[in-house]
Amino acid sequence: MTARIDRLWPDPAEHLSDDALVASLDHETVRLNFVASIDGAATRGGLSGGLGTPADERMFELLRRVADVVVVGAGTVRDEGYGALRVGDASVEWRMAHGRGEHPVFAIVSRSLDLDPASPIFTRAPVRPILLTTQRSTGRSRFAEVADVVVAGSSRVDPALAVAALHERGLRRILCEGGPTLFGDFIAADAVDELSLTLSPTLEAGDARRIATGDSPPRSMRPAEVLRSGATLLLRYIAG
Repeated sequence: MTARIDRLWPDPAEHLSDDALVASLDHETVRLNFVASIDGAATRGGLSGGLGTPADERMFELLRRVADVVVVGAGTVRDEGYGALRVGDASVEWRMAHGRGEHPVFAIVSRSLDLDPASPIFTRAPVRPILLTTQRSTGRSRFAEVADVVVAGSSRVDPALAVAALHERGLRRILCEGGPTLFGDFIAADAVDELSLTLSPTLEAGDARRIATGDSPPRSMRPAEVLRSGATLLLRYIAG
């Protein structure tokens, strides 16, 4: 049974269907998706998955449902145990009905290409992945058979160049799932259109990281939607 999600603002509604939820999400954008505790922790036991709730899992799938491409930093891919990127059957059905490919493209951000081309991430991918890397990376030819390698910066992947490269490929609904360093880079590059933030109803304390790290000027965001599932809040902010 899927988690019940209600809208508190701007137009209150109860028991929102998947179609009602994706109606506000399906547009061209650069969207970051994160979960955090109410005291600001981005992980539990070093993993963001520890903070997840049933409502967060439902929204996670719906955000992927509408995405053309899912962008993730290589460190997060390793830490969170990512495999080949696939959406569920209901999402495949929705995507096909809306003229999309069955699954979004998986784009991995890696400065050094310290990845294994024999990993199931590549060998079992339903859509050929993209590797966003730097001019200083070596061994790009190792991935020639399993991924498209795109240089998007000299010593560090530049989010603006990465977004431009994805747009050139017709991938305009961009969903970034982190991690905090990559999010910080997107903030510094002023490349964030939206933030989908799940507030898990726990106090974690400890020394967990925030959802974004690094140095950048403050960026103003404004609320677009407030959803609730039990004690979990699902917030969406847009730039401006």
